[in-house]
Amino acid sequence: MLDFSNASFSPETIDVMKAALETAVASLPAPVGSAHVQAIAESILRTAKDGERDPMVLQRMALMELQISTRCDAGPRT
Repeated sequence: MLDFSNASFSPETIDVMKAALETAVASLPAPVGSAHVQAIAESILRTAKDGERDPMVLQRMALMELQISTRCDAGPRT
């Protein structure tokens, strides 16, 4: 996991991040692996650390990053 030890969030922001995480994970087809949950959580933390507070934006960014990373990990199709 990335280092977020210096990050500080208000209780309201934590609630927003939690809602974004739960909604993003719930939108994935089952079963959802822990690596996907971790990737989504890291994206939400990183985006919130940059100042974003809209839960829909946090969710959307995390899912887009997950989709991009999954495609990159799959490599080129032959």
